[in-house]
Formats: sequence, C-alpha cells, structure tokens
Amino acid sequence: MVTHPHLLAAVDLGSNSFRLIVGRVEETPAGSQIYQVDALREPVRLGGGLSKDKMLDRASQVRGWDALKRFGERLRDFHPDQVRAVATNTLRVAKNAHDFLIEAEAALGFPIEVIAGREEARLIYAGAAHSVPASAGKRLVVDIGGGSTEFIIGSHYTPIHMESLYIGCVSHSLQFFPAGNVDEYTMRQAELAAKREIQIISREYKQTGWDQAIGSSGTARALAELIEANGFNDPDVTHGISRVGLERLKRALIKAENVNRLKLVALKPDRVPVLAGGLSIMLGVFEELGVEYADTTDAALRLGVLYDLLGRSQHQDMRTVTVEGFKRRYGVDSAQAERIGELAISFYDQLGEPDEDLREENRMFLAWAASLHEIGLSIAHSAYHKHSAYIASNADMPGFSRTDQARLAALVLGHAGKLGKIAQARDIDWTLLFCLRLAALLSRRRTDVGLPGIEVRRAGSGAGSGFDVHLPSEWVTNNPLTDYSLVQEAMEWEKIGRPYRVVYTGD
Repeated sequence: MVTHPHLLAAVDLGSNSFRLIVGRVEETPAGSQIYQVDALREPVRLGGGLSKDKMLDRASQVRGWDALKRFGERLRDFHPDQVRAVATNTLRVAKNAHDFLIEAEAALGFPIEVIAGREEARLIYAGAAHSVPASAGKRLVVDIGGGSTEFIIGSHYTPIHMESLYIGCVSHSLQFFPAGNVDEYTMRQAELAAKREIQIISREYKQTGWDQAIGSSGTARALAELIEANGFNDPDVTHGISRVGLERLKRALIKAENVNRLKLVALKPDRVPVLAGGLSIMLGVFEELGVEYADTTDAALRLGVLYDLLGRSQHQDMRTVTVEGFKRRYGVDSAQAERIGELAISFYDQLGEPDEDLREENRMFLAWAASLHEIGLSIAHSAYHKHSAYIASNADMPGFSRTDQARLAALVLGHAGKLGKIAQARDIDWTLLFCLRLAALLSRRRTDVGLPGIEVRRAGSGAGSGFDVHLPSEWVTNNPLTDYSLVQEAMEWEKIGRPYRVVYTGD
C-alpha cells in the first residue's frame, strides 16, 4: 500500500450529502495546519429514503453505496490511519443501518463510525473554529444538516455547550413541503416547529451569550449564496446571512408557490428539494435565539474530523482526554486502574499481534477499559460492572464513536461476573477480555503485591480458541484465594466453549 504521510482524508455520510475531503498537513512553528487539496460531494439524500418506521429504502442505500465506491477509488492508496469516515443522524436512527454499513464499508474500503449527536457537534465546532478568523469572544456555531441541527457555543477551539436537535433540512422538507409547495401558512408552521425544538436549549444558550454567530456547512452556505447573489441583504451587508435577507428569500419562495418554480441566481438543482426545509429552520434559529446576522463557513464536520484525526496521529487523542475526565468525575481509584491496565497490556503483549496499528489501538482500549471499569461504583457496588457498562455505552464521550463506545462497554461489562451473559455479543474481543479479566482477578488486593512471572498463551485457533495461564506452583500454594478464583475463572470460559487451562510450573 502506498502511503501519503502528509495527507489525511475525512468522509462524512450525511443525511443529505456524502462528502470526502483530503487535506495536506503543514507543520509550522505555531502548530499544525490542514489545507484542503481535494473534495468530492454526492447528493445521496439518504435521509429522504428513511420510512416512517425508520427503515432505509433500497434506492437510497444503492445511491450511498455507489457514492462510496467512487470515494473508495480516490482513497485506494491511503493507509487506514490516514482516513476517518463518520456517519450522522440518518444512520443513527435507521433500524437497518447495520445492514447498510456492511456493504458501505466494503465499498469505501475503510471502517465507518456512527457518531452521536454531541460528538458530531464537537467535531463541527473544531472544523468551524479552525476555518474562521480567531476571535477573542464566544462563538455560536449552527450547523443545519439533513436530519439534525447542531448548536455549539465555544471559545477559541474549546466548545462550552453542545447540543444536537432532531430537525434537519431533509426531514423538515419531507414533513412540511413534500411536493415542494410553499405558502405563508405552511412556512410559518415549519418555522414554529423548528422554534419548538430550539426552545429546549434557548434559555441556557442566551444566558451564556456569544459575540459571533456562524452558520456552518451546506445549508448555511447555500442560503448565504442565494441571499448574496440575489441582493437580499441590506446594502451595508456584503456577505453572510442577515435576518432581512432570510425574510426576503422567504418572500421569493412563497411568491413562486413551489420550490421547483423558483428562479434565483446561484440556486443549485440538488439544493432545490431541501431549500424550504433548511430556510424554515434557519428562520426558526434566528427568531428563537435572537440572531440578526451570521457569518458562514463551508468547513465544519469534515474539517473537524481531519483535525481530530491529526490529533490522534500526534498523540493528542480526544478519547484519552475524555477518559481522564470520566476518571475525575466518577472518583476512580487511579492507582488500581493503572495497575490493572498495565497488567492487562503486559498479557496482551505476550499473546502477540503482528499488525502494529491494531496492536496499538488494542493496547489503548485495554487502558481505557481498565480506567473506566469501576465508574459504576458511583451508583452502587452491587452489579457495579453493569452500571459501568451502561455509563460507557450511553454517556456523551467526546472522541468516541458509537462503535468505540459499544466496544468499550462490552469490555467493561465483561471484566467481571459470568461470561454467559455476553457470549452472543457482537462487540466482544475475547483476547482483550481475557487479558482484562485476568488482570482484574490478580489485582483483587488493590496493592502492588509483587506478582511472580506469569505466562499466557493461546490455546487452539478459530472461533473456539482459548487460553493457557502458567503460574509458579509455590506462589499459587501461598495464595489460595487466587488459586480458587483461577479455577472458577477457567470454569466460566469452559461454559462458553473456550478452553482455559491453569498450568502450575516448577513442581
């Protein structure tokens, strides 16, 4: 595989469009900067293929797969570490998202992460903050997507408030303007529906305040282009989106009576089906939050993904920052977490993983799982591992995709207790779980007791493979509780059809 050491790529599977950008990393004395060198956009309208019972229809799936095949050709020579693909609202809610993603990943050639709404908001802010001039005050960033709208208040590169609401230009257009017809009453109903959603966050956001409002990505950019090109802003406003400009665009749309009859400069054909929905949401944003003017930037989620990817390559992984924050929030015993993490990683290293990138990723997941395995103690000691897993699965965890969280939660859930409850789970990595469970078992005294040399090996191969644990017999004799616990542990693994032998050495 040919690699491009200074290039990174981000793929955004949005509800309206699929996008790919390729950026070149430039190192400067002040830090790293990413410059876009290539971009592709496909108006897939995935959200438009979502039925009332939350199932993606075949036609929208095929459009998505075809687009990703073309993206895959562009990325064919990229190393997996240089590409990150994320999916947003439609694939968060679609019941058959898993089936779509199997073929989608095959078409693209890279894994696709379904990210939570607040994670999407974090990445959007990162992209917007890196694409607009530096500001001393706080910014409000609003990103109207196809199926959701993200609202972020931040300062410099740090988000303060992040929310994702289920209103988007595709879903709103389908609900209020299914045939493209627009009149005064329907437009007002669409605006009010958007305002009702935004009311959930408006009080907190207004109290925090902001000095600059920014509309990011496709919908905001398209609205700004229409307003600017057709002279809808007041003469003293040369660019961006003003409240006056939005109202004049609305009047033009209502006068046309149908979006397909609208004749405006800079109106792109692929934006026509979602124009009325996007406009009504932006009007609701301006009215509910009291915005009079917003700058715009086309860079948002995709650029944010690139900067997040750059951070991971430079060992500034947001996931590690998030885990550290959770440890403080839930009062984790850091010494015990570190003890178990180091021991689990030492076992994993003994088992050997030839793929260097996979090995490094797995070592990080073991460390994160060890750090978070006891966060459920903040709720109750009884079945604390279940509480820990619930938090890891459902909490907002910046930097983690839903796939990451499911994988982490599975390790946390499985680190203690019976294995039968998770034997059928899809997200279990049995090798990592073996290492974590053994480390937790041997660290029960919660002190640095000075363990003897312990060797671990794989037993068998394939789906039913297991493990051997080799310990000095003299040490085992002096530690009867550990001996008993290891025998019970072996029985647990045998129950799920995986061999587990405890081998005593030095007899």
